Order: sequence, then structure tokens, then C-alpha cells
Amino acid sequence: MTTTQAAIDFALMPVLGDIARYHARVRRDATALTFEGRATTFGEFDRHTNRVANALLAAGVTPGRRIAYIGKNSDHYFEALIGAAKIGAVMTPIGWRLAPPEVAYIVADSDAALVFVGPEVIGHAEEVVRLLASSPGIIAMEPGDHAYPVFETWRDAASDTDASIPISAGDVAVQLYTSGTTGKPKGAMLTHANILSGRRAAAEAKMDWNDWGPDDVSLVAMPVAHIGGTGWGLVGLFNGAKGVVAREFDPLRVLDFIEHDRVSKMFMVPAAMQIVVRQPRAREVDYSRLKYILYGASPIPLDLLRECMEVFGCGFCQQYGMTETCGTIVYLPPEDHDPAGTPRMRAAGVPMPGVEIKVIDEAGASVPTGTVGEVATRSVANMPGYWNLPEATAATIDAEGWLRTGDAGYLDADGYLYIHDRVKDMIISGAENIYPAEVESAIYGHPAVAEVAVVGVPDDKWGEAVKAFVVLKPGAEADAGSIIDFARSRIAHFKTPKSVDFIDALPRNASGKILRKDLREPYWAGRTRRVN
Repeated sequence: MTTTQAAIDFALMPVLGDIARYHARVRRDATALTFEGRATTFGEFDRHTNRVANALLAAGVTPGRRIAYIGKNSDHYFEALIGAAKIGAVMTPIGWRLAPPEVAYIVADSDAALVFVGPEVIGHAEEVVRLLASSPGIIAMEPGDHAYPVFETWRDAASDTDASIPISAGDVAVQLYTSGTTGKPKGAMLTHANILSGRRAAAEAKMDWNDWGPDDVSLVAMPVAHIGGTGWGLVGLFNGAKGVVAREFDPLRVLDFIEHDRVSKMFMVPAAMQIVVRQPRAREVDYSRLKYILYGASPIPLDLLRECMEVFGCGFCQQYGMTETCGTIVYLPPEDHDPAGTPRMRAAGVPMPGVEIKVIDEAGASVPTGTVGEVATRSVANMPGYWNLPEATAATIDAEGWLRTGDAGYLDADGYLYIHDRVKDMIISGAENIYPAEVESAIYGHPAVAEVAVVGVPDDKWGEAVKAFVVLKPGAEADAGSIIDFARSRIAHFKTPKSVDFIDALPRNASGKILRKDLREPYWAGRTRRVN
């Protein structure tokens, strides 16, 4: 086998910092990352991450301390991530589209010592700092009209000697925030072992779609604040491949990357796939170098998948997972992708190597094959828990290590997992996780609103759209636009309702709980799945 994997000793990379060290030894002059004309070899990547590590130490960042990153994608993000990992610090990437109060909450909750800020949100930095009880240090990722230290200058003032701080594979390396049903985001703690052990097992399993060669080029276009962005970027680095980092997802630029950067593997969410494949130029691009598209984070319509298979002409592999499992735990291999649309095309797939899957009832007991219940999983990729939230952790992970996904599904006789619905009320719009309680909390402050319930309804472009049902206070008046504008001032734009219905009363059960399923039902009637 003439692949990079065949030559890589994955056992020599038990922690994230070892990725830079190992590949600097065995492929020092090979390109690790490119970003907007800037290329970094693995040797340079190792030295740069050493400098970041020493700069963090000089700034007082100690092992276990959190740092934060808010901005669009950058090669320098991965330098900050690996540099922090080399001293046992924890990277907390934050979505650049979040509103300043949301950013401030995560920075405060994680107690981040430093915040690395991209140019697209540098104007929010002062507002975020004003909302915090104590101010973290700010490092600007790029030069501009500001007085903050600039990343490259800050980095290069430090030594490039390895700090050689002992790191355990069980130490937390990344903390990704995922919205919760309480309305406040929860910090999912991911250890070095969580991130790398599953990737190592997958590499050793020699699955064709997961086999990386010395000439493979990976496109990192999904946001790094998601496991799909950070995780995919790390997979490429782990396998010694060249990573082409896109500042943000731009469908026209994606086609350019595929054609001009000779991209061979990429990960996209279905909403992104739809935008790319519908571009007029999509049928003119040379895809001869493209081997596989991995897709996931939300379900995909069969017709869209057929169209993508026809246009891109490469292998496809569905990925099912969640932030709390470091991404993929179930995959639908390329050989199960049949343009004829076999029943298996509706499956999420089979467990990744080392992953256990079962379907349980409310009491936690396994249900028979073909019976719908909550999907639970156990593997080395499962997070140890949520940051400073022992009760939420206990409600998600049991004493035997089984993690409840919150998704309803069933297993067939061949062990394939099918996702049927959601146990939780989460909305997935354009692969962004949105929880009703978070949106409802934002709307409740409107002076005319007495009650509100939020649900997800089908949307041809984004999979689902946020819809609000509002009960007005007696004598109050409001229109949909004022409700949406009010929410937009308090939460990220992608979380705000796309439509608002005014009703006299919310449907509730005997205990007073809002029956969101009754609100959703008219919009999902006639569909086999209550996810889109």
C-alpha cells in the first residue's frame, strides 16, 4: 500500500501536540496548511506551535486553562490550537456569528485567559469585554485598525524551542460549546484521547474512504467553532495530508478549491452541498482529483444526494455523530450509496471501529431490533462531560459510559442505524444546532409577548427553519417583523425565527408542558421522518 497511512506510526501521536512533532520529523518539507496564498510546511508548523506554546506560557496561561478563538477559519487557528495543546491548555472556539452577549457568556463560562479575535469580529471585542466582569487579554489574528497585539508578531516574539510539558491523553484539549435545552450553551470537554483514539482506530481499520495518500489534499471549509471544522482539520493534519483552509464557506470558492488546489477529500453539510451543486459552474468543473465527499451534521434528501453523486462523480460517505462524541460515530460507506435509492440509503450507517451503538427506552433498557427508541453510544470518543455541569453530564452519560444522543432511531437486523426523529426539541438549520429554549428566552423579553414556543419546520434550502408561535399580552400589539428584529438583537441571526404565527394559547399537556409536537405536526404531516 503506497499511502501516507501505511507509513505513519499513529501510536507516536497520543496527544495533539505530537501531530506537529511527528510530521515535522518524517515530512518536514511537505505542506501542512495553506491559507489565502500562505503555505506552511510541517516543519514550520511545529516551530510555530512551539512559539505559540511559549507565548501562552509567558502570558500566564497554565495547563488546564482555557483560551478562546472567535473568528472565521484560519491556518493560524490551528497553530493556536496545537500550540495550546502542547502546554496542556484548552482551546475554546466560538462561532463568529454569535451576538456579543452570547460570546461574552462563553468567554466568562470558560474563564478564558486570552481571546484570539478574527478581523470579521474585531469590532465586537470591546463590547464583549464590557459585558465581562474581568477582562481577558485580546490577540488580533490579523493587522487592522485596532490597538491589539497581532498574532504573528505575538507568536514570533517567543522561542521556537519545544516547552516539553508532560501532557496526558486524558487531558482536555478542546472545549466546544453546544446549546442546551436550558437555553444556555454547555461546554463539551474533548480530551486528546477522545479526538485521536477514534481516528487512530479508523486509520488502522483500512477503510478505503478513510485511507489517506501522500498526495491527498483536504478542504477545511466548515466553521472551526463546530466539530465538523476543527475535527476535519485535525484529521487531515493527523494523516499528514495538505489542508487547504477556507476562511468561510463560499460555494463559488469551493469549486475553485476543488479545481485549482486539487482537493481530493472534503467534508460538507447537506445545505452546503446543495448550494455548491446548484451553482451554474458546478457542471463545468474538473472533479477528476476528487475522491470522496464526506457529509453529515444533518439529514440529506435522497434527490439531493443523487444529484451530487451525478455531478461530482466521486465516492460519498455519510457521517453521523455529535459534538459530544467528537463527531463521527456511525458512517454509511460509499458502497451503500445507490442512485436507485435503496432503503439503506435512508440509513445513517454502521458504527465506526470501536464504537458501540444501542437503542434504548426511557428507562435505559435496550429495545428489540426495528423498534424506535433513543440512540445511545459508547466509545473512546465520548466526552468526559460538560464543563462545570455535573448534573447535565450525569443526565447524558450513565455510569457504564453510555451517552444518550437525544436522537430517536432504530437498528435493523444488519446493525444499520436509522434516525427517525429527535427525542429532544433541537432544530438543525443549515447544520447549525438551535434549541427552542434559547430562542424563546430571547423573544420573551419583547414587551408585547406573553408566551412563546419555537419549533423547526421544513425548509428546502436549510433543512429546517425556526418558527415562533407567540401569544400576545392582553391589549398588546406586535407584528412578525418586530418580533424577529427583537430576537435578532439578542441572539445570532441564524437562530432568529424566519416566521412568526400569533395564536390565542399554546397547546399544553395536563402538567402544563408545551406540546411542541402538536405545533410541528401540521408542517411535517405526510413525511416519513420528522427531521429534514
